[in-house]
Amino acid sequence: MTKPNILLTRIDNRLIHGQVGVTWVNHLGANLVVVANDKVAEDEVQQNLMDMVLPDVIQTRFFTLQKTIDIIHKASPKQKIFLVVRDVKDALKLKENGVPIEYLNIGNMDYEEGKKQISSTVSVDQDDIEAFKKLDELGVKLDLRGVPNEKGRNILELLEK
Repeated sequence: MTKPNILLTRIDNRLIHGQVGVTWVNHLGANLVVVANDKVAEDEVQQNLMDMVLPDVIQTRFFTLQKTIDIIHKASPKQKIFLVVRDVKDALKLKENGVPIEYLNIGNMDYEEGKKQISSTVSVDQDDIEAFKKLDELGVKLDLRGVPNEKGRNILELLEK
């Protein structure tokens, strides 16, 4: 099994949008955006909307979490992958099942009832906190930032406040 060339894994509940489609892709030099999300993998309308955000030279794949786990190691070394997931639980599932996530960018996790806002773009509940701690235990570097030129923050420090 070869190690896939994952440039960055990002949590963003909006998945692909302008910030991801332009700023991050250009910053990383990615040529493939993989969205690992069970619902979007089955929703062609959402896929088409997300595709419209990206430049034509950037390829996209919309996989379920399980398909991502099953085939990520078959990626060509020429594929410079930007992996996007909707939430921390999805990132943890991928990591626990062999997807080599070493660095996790936390971009956007919307506020919902029962969640605590820890930054202007990230809100968490107890399940999220436990998942972040588990990812940390698994050696994943956790970096909260919206855009590349922003100063990143370790989300664990924000969770302890």
